[in-house]
Amino acid sequence: MKTETIEAYLLELKPLIDKKIEEWIPRQYDAASMKFTLGEPRYENSPASGTKGVSEPIWEFLDRGGKRWRPALMVLIAEALGAKRSDVMDFVVVPEVIHNATLIADDIEDSSDMRRGKPALHKIFGVDVAINASNAMYFLPLKILMENKEMDPEKIKRMYDAFSQEMINVSFGQALDIIWHKGGFKEELNENKYLQMCAYKTGALARMAAKLGAIIADANDRDVEKVAEFAECVGVAFQIQDDILNITASENLGKEFGEDIKEGKRSLLVIHTLTKCDKNAATRLVEILDMHTSDKKILQEAIDIIKKYNSIEYAKSYARKMVVDSWNKVDKMLPENEAKRKLRLFANFLVERDI
Repeated sequence: MKTETIEAYLLELKPLIDKKIEEWIPRQYDAASMKFTLGEPRYENSPASGTKGVSEPIWEFLDRGGKRWRPALMVLIAEALGAKRSDVMDFVVVPEVIHNATLIADDIEDSSDMRRGKPALHKIFGVDVAINASNAMYFLPLKILMENKEMDPEKIKRMYDAFSQEMINVSFGQALDIIWHKGGFKEELNENKYLQMCAYKTGALARMAAKLGAIIADANDRDVEKVAEFAECVGVAFQIQDDILNITASENLGKEFGEDIKEGKRSLLVIHTLTKCDKNAATRLVEILDMHTSDKKILQEAIDIIKKYNSIEYAKSYARKMVVDSWNKVDKMLPENEAKRKLRLFANFLVERDI
């Protein structure tokens, strides 16, 4: 299976995922869907206002696209462990909706102007509506667990536990990223601390997807943790590739040129450069990162320093090795089947992609 086929697989799943999201978060609320979501009203619901304040901003953002790779990962892991696609499809809503919620919040926190080729959500609807929509998206997917009356209660509890722990991790990962790109605790930042931040911020939702898929497939706790570790590594490798693309293909990502440099982010690329470059180059790179400038000439100067010390090649090699090493740990535990074969190629695609 070639990379194009993996892209085709993601395109095949996307409308199915979006359809499931729409079942749980309707594009337009009516009396029945408001009652289902909120319970019996004590006074009187306002479906039109609920649509305007919740559905409209959420679907404006979801309709922009995205790879939907986290729910695809969940499906592949569940199928590789013996479950049917139909067993897992309702639950793909969980990591995808939460992921998009984190992007909306991230854009507000970073004062970003663009996301997926359009103005950031808070630029369209205002900060108040965007924050509230993001918060709602963290919890709306839990209705899937709350309303599931057929699944074994112990399995539901395991899924709640997985959800809760990874959500805590996501919040801490974002906190570390914010503190560091604002210039705090720069003296303590090193490669391992950066990778742990990525494991929390980006790896956690991949871990969540893997855990939920494995639990649905009735995997034991040991095997759940093994596939979760694999997924976390894939998530971190994905983030490293995202960092690379941010300075090499910003337009393809629908982002501003050099956005990570502008925000002052201490990525693996930056950390590697600072360990390899001379004092003058290090001083200048840190100076530019701390400027939070939008000047393209200055941003390009920082990128040129990073490129000079082969940090892009280093980061790319690191990401590839992460995927290979993590796959080797789950290879023998997963039975040989088509889903396993796709899962291996899927992990490679996330690291080798150019969008």
